[in-house]
Amino acid sequence: MNRDEVRITKFKHPYVTVDCVVFGFDEGDLKIILIQRANAPFKNKWALPGGFVRLNESLEQAAIRELKEETGIKDVFLEQLYTFGRVGRDPRTRVITVAYYALVNRTGHLITAATDAKTADWFLVKQLPMLAFDHQTIIDTALTRLRGKVRYEPIGFELLPEKFTLSRLQHLYEVILERNLDKRNFRKKILSMKLLIALNEREKDVAHRAAQLYKFDAQKYKELKRRGFNFEI
Repeated sequence: MNRDEVRITKFKHPYVTVDCVVFGFDEGDLKIILIQRANAPFKNKWALPGGFVRLNESLEQAAIRELKEETGIKDVFLEQLYTFGRVGRDPRTRVITVAYYALVNRTGHLITAATDAKTADWFLVKQLPMLAFDHQTIIDTALTRLRGKVRYEPIGFELLPEKFTLSRLQHLYEVILERNLDKRNFRKKILSMKLLIALNEREKDVAHRAAQLYKFDAQKYKELKRRGFNFEI
């Protein structure tokens, strides 16, 4: 062991965890997955899915693993959010958390709690229970990121089923941005981007006139982006 290695071992090190804010859109509302903790600290309290990073995995690998272990969620849009390192944020020891946020289509992902989560469930963003640690701060930060990014990247489509109506798409943006959008202007703008594939299908089992269904053309967006296309709502 050289001098630098001896010097390093003399100091205590903080632990590193990952926490995940998983957004879903269902019945016209924006929701988040929370898990009920099975262990102390904050036993039985609601919290974000997450846990300690192992020595043999990257941060993203840890986030993917914790999501799958505690909620059953996998194969979703996942992006690093922010690092939270306030002293005293975890009563056990010095912990630094790297937070991620994920976007899922609720109809395609069933949640099942496991490992140190007693249960997992969806909660309305506007009706969250008291949370463990500083997880409310993490959620607030994720919401700010989502509201900003959804305007200049088409990540909102991750929250929708494969086939959707223009009304549902507009409502999604209105819920996330917390403001009403002019129907005519929204449709004109979104259709002018030519990123939607109009299907020869309409809604089924609806009380009103069945609306046309669309799909997002992800491949075309990638091609346009390479040419300098700027998505903006």
